[in-house]
Amino acid sequence: CPHISQITFPLMMSVGAAVIGSLQFGYNTGVINAPQKIIEKFINETWFERYQEPITKGSLTVIWSIAVAIFSVGGIFGSFSVGLFVNRLGRRNSMLIANILAFIAATLMGFSKMASSWEMLIIGRFVVGLYSGLSTGFVPMYVGEVSPTALRGALGTLHQLGIVVGILIAQVFGMESVMGNDDLWPLLLGFTFIPAVLQCILLPLCPKSPRFLLINKNEENKAKAVLKKLRGTSDVSADMQEMKEESRQMMREKKVTIAELFRSPLYRQPIIIAIVLQLSQQLSGINAVFYFSTRIFEKAGVEQPVYATIGAGVVNTAFTVVSLFVVERAGRRSLHMLGLLGMAGSALLMTIAMALLDQLKWMSYLSIVAIFAFVAFFEIGPGPIPWFIVAELFSQGPRPSAFAVAGFSNWTANFIVGMGFQYLEELCGAYVFVIFIVLLLFFLVFTYFKVPETKGRTFDEISAGFRQTAAGGEKHSPEELNSLGADSQL
Repeated sequence: CPHISQITFPLMMSVGAAVIGSLQFGYNTGVINAPQKIIEKFINETWFERYQEPITKGSLTVIWSIAVAIFSVGGIFGSFSVGLFVNRLGRRNSMLIANILAFIAATLMGFSKMASSWEMLIIGRFVVGLYSGLSTGFVPMYVGEVSPTALRGALGTLHQLGIVVGILIAQVFGMESVMGNDDLWPLLLGFTFIPAVLQCILLPLCPKSPRFLLINKNEENKAKAVLKKLRGTSDVSADMQEMKEESRQMMREKKVTIAELFRSPLYRQPIIIAIVLQLSQQLSGINAVFYFSTRIFEKAGVEQPVYATIGAGVVNTAFTVVSLFVVERAGRRSLHMLGLLGMAGSALLMTIAMALLDQLKWMSYLSIVAIFAFVAFFEIGPGPIPWFIVAELFSQGPRPSAFAVAGFSNWTANFIVGMGFQYLEELCGAYVFVIFIVLLLFFLVFTYFKVPETKGRTFDEISAGFRQTAAGGEKHSPEELNSLGADSQL
């Protein structure tokens, strides 16, 4: 692979330090699944201590649902605040300062049992959600801006890899024999302290985003020095040229507010694409599988559901690595479509398996295969691609606002699935995944007709394609938009 020479130690160090933020997000998404019964017991005991009567089933469900879903509410607020930080403090410093939230959350959740307070647990989940929401904006933006064009997709996938490794760590730590037990669950939730310390040590050793230095701060020499360090070569004229071209574009386009993204015909198409891609990630049903996987496996008659859940986490991680290697070869659009189609097929299998489970016992094996396939196809396309394609669809001016809108859409959909899935499942039973099949097919059709290929094209070429579409007012097919790029051959 000719791009390997572009991988330098400072580049990997910068991307690695940033991706700790993604790991935190994944960890806190997955951590609440395994110790559910133990935490419910703690809520019950605390309630009894306070009110001298056991908690009602309704109240317990409400408190538990809030503890799970408040994480997404924090994420919504966090993702919407991304623009406030990155333009003033820069990408790297924003990531550093966000760790204050991780420390506060770890303290609240870690001491909630000692203080006999489930309120502390809920507030801690909200604060760590706030941190994760900010990270989902900061990390892909920083990684996209330090990466060379040829490696942007592969390195962009590392944000998703960080998330799935975080989920896997949470699943393993959440086992009863490790930390998912009566004594150690506060440690399990407070563990976010450790990655935060690590990130605080590593980030100051990483450079600021060269794009931020040149375009936002107008510090050309600093940007050049950072690029030389990141690229491991003294000739960075091509990178500088691309950034200056983007800077000139920016002089023409002022900082773009969120309202302008929707009003201006120039940004309307890319922002709609960004939103629909984020929705395709969350409304694919993947979080239904992750939040409730242990329960789904139990229903499917699996002997040791917690191991099946960890198995899903391993498949998840393995296929994110596969995506890492193929995304620059196969292109974003085709992988996204392959992922959506594969997920729809797997969801269909899962539905059949769940429906026939009572008649045919071996259907429980089919349901495990279907869930593993569902997760694998998710990581080929809908998992990693929506995050970094947002950075590719927008130039520097509208990028922070676009990330805020995309993050907001993602977290809101995440919240809806987290709160609504249990009720839907009670309503539809085995057929709950039919809803996701319909959504997946809709997203597949949308991607086919609307999403351009961004592989191997500079940020400027991509936005030029949209400018042309907006100016002409006529519809261009993705193939025509592709031909606007420098090297659009697959």
